[in-house]
Amino acid sequence: MKTKKAIVIALGLLAAALLNAQQAGSTKVNSRDGQTYVWMPPGSFSMGCSPGDALCQENEKPVHTVTIARGFWLGQTPVTQAAYIRVTGSNPSYFKGDNLPVEQVNWSEAKQYCLAIGGRLPKEAEWEYAARAGSKRDRYGDLDDVAWYDGNSDKHTHPVGQKQPNSWGLYDMLGNVWQWTADWYGPYTQDSDDTQGPTGGDAKVLRGGSWLDNPQNVRASGRYDSAPSNRFNFNGFRCVGE
Repeated sequence: MKTKKAIVIALGLLAAALLNAQQAGSTKVNSRDGQTYVWMPPGSFSMGCSPGDALCQENEKPVHTVTIARGFWLGQTPVTQAAYIRVTGSNPSYFKGDNLPVEQVNWSEAKQYCLAIGGRLPKEAEWEYAARAGSKRDRYGDLDDVAWYDGNSDKHTHPVGQKQPNSWGLYDMLGNVWQWTADWYGPYTQDSDDTQGPTGGDAKVLRGGSWLDNPQNVRASGRYDSAPSNRFNFNGFRCVGE
């Protein structure tokens, strides 16, 4: 019995090692929502203000090292209206279009969608790790090349995937719509190797900025807090598809 148990454990460890060994940017399609998911490899990064970022805010400090021990699959784009309709049968969005990001979804609805496709909302640290994709810059490219924001959006959302992706193949990590994360909003601590956020609070964290925002909010370390019940036409989400 001990031998059989040891074999099962060894096979589990081997499977986990093979999964984590996948190449960053590998993709797969989730059959439940039809969306593409991209592999984020394990690793460590500096979370918070980017070096030399003059727009950095106090709620992005202190800079602290976070280790992502397990790789994960993340939506290549924010969840589209077509995908949301496919999974839920409804579309709460203000701006209508199949390939536009779904918006006016509150935190609980975003969470339920991710559960329905076999995933979850990303933790805040996972989101920033994925957005940076190994870069220490405040953005993974020039602003107009990577994001829809108040300077180029013409006051509305845009179809996902039109701007330049980051080096791991993720689109619209900055701009278009803010993205809900799993975490409660709170101040950063100096804890280094833990992706666990606060255990409670009044607001959830959104990341990335939106079509409505100025450049200060459209940065990899930018944070926005909002009550979980809020519905805005500048808030969307993407899922970790495990």
